[in-house]
Parts: sequence; C-alpha cells; structure tokens
Amino acid sequence: MAKDKGPKRPTRDEYVLEEMGERLVEAHQEEAMVQLEVWHQKSVVGRIVKLDSRTKMIHVEQSNGETERVPFMDIMKIDNAS
Repeated sequence: MAKDKGPKRPTRDEYVLEEMGERLVEAHQEEAMVQLEVWHQKSVVGRIVKLDSRTKMIHVEQSNGETERVPFMDIMKIDNAS
C-alpha cells in the first residue's frame, strides 16, 4: 500500500518551465531582486547568486545574508521584488 505523501506539486507544461528558466537566468544576469513563490513553503525574496544546473537548485541570497537553495521544480512564480 502506497503511503500518501500529502498534496502533489502541480505540474506545469514545458513552455511555462522554459519561460520561468529564462526569467531566472535574466534575473541572475541583472542581479535583480526577485520574489519566488515556492510550492509548499513561504516565498523567498533575494538575489539569485547561482543557478546550479547539476542539482537543479536556485541559490538565492536573502537580505540577511543567508543563502536559500530552492529546487527549480518547486518554484511556482517569479516576481520582481521592489
């Protein structure tokens, strides 16, 4: 019997994921402050300091100096943090 792991992450089509990837790369290059809506947790606000293609993790440096690692597939939405 399979154990219920709670709500499943919503699936998004390739087009949406590709567009999000492009926005992340752009924000990283411009060193822009972003707000990432992350599935099943709080939103993360900060500057993208690393895009790790091997682990598919986005490293976001927050205003307190801490770096939060966010799995790309858990990002639901990207906004500019103003």
